[in-house]
Amino acid sequence: MENITEKEIATYIEKNIESFHRRRLESLGKLKLKEVLKRKNPYLFKAKNITTAGELVKGLLDAHLSSQEEGIFGDFLEGLAVFINGKVYGGHKSSSEGIDLEFGKDSIVYIVSIKSGPNWGNSSQVKKMIDNFKKAKQRRKANISQTNIVAVNGCCYGKLKKEDKGEYLKKCGQSFWSFISGKEDLYTEIIEPLGHKAKEKNEEFLTEYVKVVNKFTKQFMEEFCSTDGSKILWDKIVKLNSGSETIKNKST
Repeated sequence: MENITEKEIATYIEKNIESFHRRRLESLGKLKLKEVLKRKNPYLFKAKNITTAGELVKGLLDAHLSSQEEGIFGDFLEGLAVFINGKVYGGHKSSSEGIDLEFGKDSIVYIVSIKSGPNWGNSSQVKKMIDNFKKAKQRRKANISQTNIVAVNGCCYGKLKKEDKGEYLKKCGQSFWSFISGKEDLYTEIIEPLGHKAKEKNEEFLTEYVKVVNKFTKQFMEEFCSTDGSKILWDKIVKLNSGSETIKNKST
């Protein structure tokens, strides 16, 4: 076991958080109005009594960006966990499907699937993770016999009262970060460096966000509002989102 300093962690975060902001901005620039309309539940927005184009566009866009950002930031946190564990325990990204980290500690080989938070998937997705754990164990034991292998679902935030899930351990928040680093307070040490250039980057993002909202609102009014702009054509939105036949509209 080796030590890792707060400075090493901060340097990694400040260097790599740039990729999160860059991908977030790139993702915004690539968005198309119809693609956003197809991915979100139109019935929900109708039930919320949304009546203006701007309100609907902003609601759709915010919902889309929120779920997308969670995935992008999840990739960043996974990379951070692998980096820290690599410094401390010599861990590395596994070649086994669905296994994000593999390392040895106290004569045990740990195979870890990293997720953002504790409520990350449905029963089918959890079953797939368990299947991946089983395959990774079989593959590992075929190469090195008599190895004690423990599967872990590591979650970057949250907490649990019971970690033992039978076929695997589930470690969240402080428990996870301590497990992969040996540092009890790591989960609080990483928060401050995450704000590196955050104000500057978010101002840049907001400038582009406003452009997209205005552009999408104009396109939405042209294609999904009545001619006089008095109402949203919900049936047309639902047909685009859920209909069997594609509506032929001009490209957005």
